[in-house]
Amino acid sequence: MSRIGKLPINVPQGVKLTLEGRLVKVSGPQGNLKLDIRPEIKLEIKDNVVTVSKNEETRAASELFGLTRTLVANMVKGVSEGFTKRLDIVGVGYKADVQGNVVNLALGYSHPVKYELPAGVQATVEKQTGIILKGPDKQMIGQVAANIRSLRPPEPYKGKGIKYSDEVVRRKAGKAGKAGGK
Repeated sequence: MSRIGKLPINVPQGVKLTLEGRLVKVSGPQGNLKLDIRPEIKLEIKDNVVTVSKNEETRAASELFGLTRTLVANMVKGVSEGFTKRLDIVGVGYKADVQGNVVNLALGYSHPVKYELPAGVQATVEKQTGIILKGPDKQMIGQVAANIRSLRPPEPYKGKGIKYSDEVVRRKAGKAGKAGGK
């Protein structure tokens, strides 16, 4: 039995969690999220505490047990606190700007790159070289961050590009053959 799956989920004040058949709906100050639960999993809501259990003892139910608990816990945390992801832009002349729901990026190409944010994701820019993504859906925030990073991933020689704030870019040595001579 999964250690993560057995943990109860406490629903904080201001968050409303409802179960309609197999559909879990969570609403709170940061937004609304919903998730379709598989038939192998059962959810019980009692006194602002959600517990996840298995309907049957199969391999599929065991695989989905901890996953479902984590997804519901992330939904509860997302609508109450929200999730953030930070990207850093490294390189001379590289910068970002936000206008409405469009992130404008200057990444050394011959043209500016425009990235349109999906609904539910907000972006702010600090000092033109840092992008902070915020929203209630953890998966959506991670996907948007990965899409923006893929526009100019960091290169190993000078470290230029877009990287996650906690990412460490492994650097390579440049050409060394010129100094040795023959």
